[in-house]
Amino acid sequence: MLCQNPHRKNPVISESACISETAVIVGDVTIGDNVYVAHNAVIRADEPGSSVNIGNNCNVQDNVIIHGLSNSQVIIEDNTSLAHGCIVHGPCRIGKGCFVGFGAVVFDCNIEDDVVILHNATVRGVDVSAEKVIYDGQVIVAQKEVECLECITPELATFKGNVVNVNIDLVCGYKDLDDTV
Repeated sequence: MLCQNPHRKNPVISESACISETAVIVGDVTIGDNVYVAHNAVIRADEPGSSVNIGNNCNVQDNVIIHGLSNSQVIIEDNTSLAHGCIVHGPCRIGKGCFVGFGAVVFDCNIEDDVVILHNATVRGVDVSAEKVIYDGQVIVAQKEVECLECITPELATFKGNVVNVNIDLVCGYKDLDDTV
């Protein structure tokens, strides 16, 4: 369902994106090429001055919530995966090639490129430099905690790349189904 917000802003979605019929996208939201938005995802830019921009080749999986506070932006850069049930709340920027795991919460952050935030982690009010890992259940709410983060492993880099590729394949597969119906 695509909806205008109370400030008369409408979502702008690339024709190559694949949006589930049960996803809800409200307001000043821009979605790039080859993006997959799965079932029951909610993307809301309905508070005054809020916006959400999702880059190319991203995936927003089942039950993900993306929302921006008044006068804030949520920016999700290219080739980023938001896994099942995570919450991304603005103000927030997530760089290129990132992965946010199941049930993770990211709020008021600047996440640089190629960061992996694993399942049920909480990241709030910090800047995370490129190629870092936040492990399952880890809570990062102070900048000094960021300094102790480990670098991404080759296995995690491969994993997050595979997630992007699988979801781009889903976009193509669902688009092909639409063409045959």
